[in-house]
Amino acid sequence: MPEPEPPVRLSAVTKSYGAVRAVDGLDLEIRSGGVTALLGPNGAGKSTAIGLMLGRLRPDAGVARLFGHDPRDLAARRRIGVMLQTARLPRQLTVAELVALFGGYYPAPMSVAEAVRLAGLEGLERRRCSALSGGQQRRLQFAIAAVGRPDLLLLDEPSVGLDLEARRAMWATVRMLRERGATILLTTHYLEEAEALADRIVVIDKGRVRTSGTVADMKSIVAGRTIRCATALDDAALRALPNVRSVARAGRHAVLVTDGGEATARALLNADLSLSDLEITGAGLEEAFDALVAV
Repeated sequence: MPEPEPPVRLSAVTKSYGAVRAVDGLDLEIRSGGVTALLGPNGAGKSTAIGLMLGRLRPDAGVARLFGHDPRDLAARRRIGVMLQTARLPRQLTVAELVALFGGYYPAPMSVAEAVRLAGLEGLERRRCSALSGGQQRRLQFAIAAVGRPDLLLLDEPSVGLDLEARRAMWATVRMLRERGATILLTTHYLEEAEALADRIVVIDKGRVRTSGTVADMKSIVAGRTIRCATALDDAALRALPNVRSVARAGRHAVLVTDGGEATARALLNADLSLSDLEITGAGLEEAFDALVAV
């Protein structure tokens, strides 16, 4: 018996906008089950890749498949739910009306009450979209994406605009849907969100997949230590220190990833007598991501 087609497969896909090549021979497969986080710096090609997956864009070359079908086929589209980073909803419809409307596009949707509860919108069922706060609108978009019980749920920056409590509630809901067997594709600029939710991470840069694997796989790329400090040294001086692999800035602090934390720290202390707020930790996902896209 043949293996079922993966939810998403992009094979040698290329897409350009004039002279700018957004994706460049991209090979990307999203497997069934679990949460896959698609990460990359601004301009890496994430939005274009999503557009190709959904059939909103057509590749200049290569093949895009959604459950083995053309992404524009109705049979494939009925198996996905999408929460895009930006979306326009009918402002005069209520929460309940919008959830019911989108649920009607699917063969076996949740009830409106279940979708509303899932998104944390209880008590707002009769409120018009125009009267919702930004965070409430994001939760409504999540309810609309999930109401059809899709086999593939695509969440594009889902927690943008949410406060900490609402973000944690959404994380808990994503974990619950994963346990129910949904395949979830997540794009996010919050690396702690990817680390908290993802079973697999795919990093793309310059229109190609740079690497993929588990969170532990990503962290192993940076087999060193992270030094965080307030220093008067500029980036060039920091990069010249022994064993330094990358340098980034976080507010007034410098963040160094190093293969030899102790030797780097000694040299740093000798070079900057005014050094303060020194902290040395094991490298995390953020440091691994910075190291990958800095190459």
